[in-house]
Amino acid sequence: MAAVFDKPSFFQRVSPLFEGFDGPLAFAVFLLTSAGLLIMYSSGYDHGSRFADHGRNMLIAGAIMFVVAQIPPQRLMTFAVPLYMFGVALLVAVAIFGITKKGARRWLNVGIVIQPSEILKIAMPLMLAWWFQKREGQLRPLDFLVAGALLIAPVGLIMKQPDLGTALLVLTAGVAVIFFAGLSWKLIVPPVVLGLIGIFLVVWFEPRLCADGMRWPILHDYQQQRICTLLDPSRDPLGKGFHIIQGMIGIGSGGVFGKGFMAGTQTHLEFIPERTTDFIFAAFSEEFGLAGNLLLIAAFTFLILRGLAIAMEAPTLFSRLLAGAVTMIFFTYAFVNMGMVSGILPVVGVPLPFISYGGTAMVTLGLAVGILMSIAKAKRLVQS
Repeated sequence: MAAVFDKPSFFQRVSPLFEGFDGPLAFAVFLLTSAGLLIMYSSGYDHGSRFADHGRNMLIAGAIMFVVAQIPPQRLMTFAVPLYMFGVALLVAVAIFGITKKGARRWLNVGIVIQPSEILKIAMPLMLAWWFQKREGQLRPLDFLVAGALLIAPVGLIMKQPDLGTALLVLTAGVAVIFFAGLSWKLIVPPVVLGLIGIFLVVWFEPRLCADGMRWPILHDYQQQRICTLLDPSRDPLGKGFHIIQGMIGIGSGGVFGKGFMAGTQTHLEFIPERTTDFIFAAFSEEFGLAGNLLLIAAFTFLILRGLAIAMEAPTLFSRLLAGAVTMIFFTYAFVNMGMVSGILPVVGVPLPFISYGGTAMVTLGLAVGILMSIAKAKRLVQS
């Protein structure tokens, strides 16, 4: 009888919180955060408290991940509409009252300075996954049009700031949900073909399109300059082409095995611009070389494949769409950042997940991993 009244131990009390945690996903995140701390210590050693702040941001993101992982996907669905409306309202407030820095109006002062566009990276897939869940089994073309309108509104507000990098990430998350919901290939192929034709024409007629005084419709001047600089960085090697050229030099100078930890000359002589944020991949490449890059890419690939596996095994349509979209956010982050640093994509403000310095982005990533953990946990509970 005494055993009936025995109090459970501390471990027995907290163990249910960790039940269902996805081990492979946690391992992938651990590898990436370890790499991030390692290169941040090297590239940010003369940036004051940047390494310590990076570690603090990771702890905050980890706490958010843990909390969100405890929330069932059905409960997450209830946050979809309020979070989306709140995010769009903040974007409108930014357009009216926002803080302007370096020609861009992206921030809002609410006691602390925040960047509301970051909210839409999660709110957008939540909203669209909620929309398609409500119409499961009775989807019509009109439903996809409404989803497109829900996507275009915040993306347009973000591009107006202008913030092409965040707009691209929000657009990717939304398009992923619409695609996974069953959008017909007949509607997907034409814009893809037109995009490829447009890229070919820009490359073919680059000397004329990038001539002095030429202005492209739709794009801002700085966006046009980024594309022209991508096509020919030597056009302005000490100005607009400096970032791409130094990034490629940093990657190439690392060779096969790199120059060694804390031994990157391009990094520590400050030739690599933004070496702790957008261009940290160049600093990593210089110190750890091709071998380190392959390991880093393998870790990202494992994370993305695990996220897609969680999406495929999710118990509900909402969970599948949300997990798939969140996973595509990780893919877009990594692909765009590595591509722009390597000189195959225009330079946009997209950090490398878990590697680049940045508090808001790190919190968003922690929230995204927490959502995947929640969905994986729900799947295990359904199976049991």
